[in-house]
Amino acid sequence: MRERVNLAELAAEILNAADPAEKVALSRRAASAWAGGDLSVGAPAAPTRPARLPEPSLRPPRDMKRRRSFGSPNGRVALLHALAHIELNAIDLAWDIAARFADPRLPRAFFTDWVGVAAEEAEHYALLAARLRTLGARYGELPAHDGLWEAAAATGHELIARLAVVPLVLEARGLDVTPDMIGRLERAGDHDSAAILTRIYTDEIRHVAVGARWFAYCCDAARLDPEPTYHDRVRRYFSGLLKPPFNRVARDRAGFPARFYEPLAYPLAYPEHRACALAGAV
Repeated sequence: MRERVNLAELAAEILNAADPAEKVALSRRAASAWAGGDLSVGAPAAPTRPARLPEPSLRPPRDMKRRRSFGSPNGRVALLHALAHIELNAIDLAWDIAARFADPRLPRAFFTDWVGVAAEEAEHYALLAARLRTLGARYGELPAHDGLWEAAAATGHELIARLAVVPLVLEARGLDVTPDMIGRLERAGDHDSAAILTRIYTDEIRHVAVGARWFAYCCDAARLDPEPTYHDRVRRYFSGLLKPPFNRVARDRAGFPARFYEPLAYPLAYPEHRACALAGAV
């Protein structure tokens, strides 16, 4: 890492690092540099999209095969590979907020929170990549989808939209599905993988809380009502309806009330919100 004078430049350097191991190492060093308290925020410096190695090959989500049973080694490798890809994207999504939305008028705590998220996502990726190696596999050997970065690209023009869609739709979805994955890995006897997912799940509750806190802050600063603003941005920039069942316990712990997301769910799950949900699908 070359000497940098501000956080946005550090974040941009990480986004421009194609090798995942380098991205993790740079994330650790950038988080340490920011914690030292001497860096300024800087000016927006995000690339159009993060650099990537040729592998894994990226496909549209609809072209991805369904994962095999967690009871087979190949099925567990496929799961961990998919999760490693998600966490690699999560590193970039957090640093992209710091680089793309660099604005000294935002509280320094805003950037401290997102640097913390990025650092934890880097550790998540490192744990998953190491676990894949233990199982005789490696990140990049299976195809992956590009849906996470498509969501980032759609919301790159507005911080409120980014916060609504990335932490409060995509990361919140992880809270819904991860407990089942942990249970299935435990039942398959893969306690080491289950322990990694348990750590990720605990951290992701905090990440959703960071998204909820700063979404509310930005709405207040813009004199917008957070609830209808969330509905508006998700309908505009997220394709489709939200998929229940929702993990309300974890979402509540993150400070993300059901009145935000339930009206955007599939109508058959919440008939009382049918008209609202259908309006969002138009």
